[in-house]
Amino acid sequence: MRTNASDLLLTAIAPAVWGSTYIVATEFLPNFSPMTVAMLRALPAGLLLLSIVRRFPTGVWWLRSFVLGALNISIFLSMLFVAVYRLPGGVAATVAAVQPLFAVFLASVLLASPVRPLSILAALVGIGGVALLVLTPHAALDTVGVAAGLTGAVSMAVGNILTRKWQPPVSLLTFTAWQLTAGGILLVPVVLMFEPAIPAPTITNLFGLVWLGLIGSALTYVLWFRGIARLESAVVSPLLFLSPLIAVLLGWLILNQTLSSLQIFGVGLVIGSIWLSQRPAR
Repeated sequence: MRTNASDLLLTAIAPAVWGSTYIVATEFLPNFSPMTVAMLRALPAGLLLLSIVRRFPTGVWWLRSFVLGALNISIFLSMLFVAVYRLPGGVAATVAAVQPLFAVFLASVLLASPVRPLSILAALVGIGGVALLVLTPHAALDTVGVAAGLTGAVSMAVGNILTRKWQPPVSLLTFTAWQLTAGGILLVPVVLMFEPAIPAPTITNLFGLVWLGLIGSALTYVLWFRGIARLESAVVSPLLFLSPLIAVLLGWLILNQTLSSLQIFGVGLVIGSIWLSQRPAR
């Protein structure tokens, strides 16, 4: 199956933008709790899209929307922000980088897709590249943070596979609105019962929330789900390696963090893993 270059590039925009999540969360939202940020990222974006499409699920799609909303939005985003706030950004990104490897095997179970040795090799090369990029001698490990990162990676892998398996009878915009809204709704009781009160937002906080919600969710999830529907899982999942790559580059450009020779080599491995995953199956 030949990969369409325009579909690949549009899909790649999503993980590239998601690479800004760490720097936005830590620099613009330092006093917010992880679940609160996850809810504020998903629910307003979902309600905005829902107000545009003005269409609700019917029949079995109520259940499927909440299942996919939980996997792709609620669990994934909440665990992502737990990892972001508890781990250095590089360590959190490295843990999340195992998602493509999970996706290879899950696709074989849920979609009956063959397990391509090239896909496994690409995922392992990508993980190695991310590790070189972000695991420095000063990187600290936190058990809860690592567990949260792994949980989020597995949740998104399952959600992506089911998204491809359950082709919706509606437009991509509507499908994205359902998932973001359902995922945000599921987080509301968690935030109300277990999280501290939301602090009074400053201009900086509002900028961070708008970026994460409108650009980092409403726009990017539309592009991501579009790619999942049009491309093979083995092709889409390795694009997630762009997130830690962009995170490190933003740290270099904005926070004046330096790149060592090993990190530069890691950049090459990440790019190489993405290229390797796009090679057509024979």
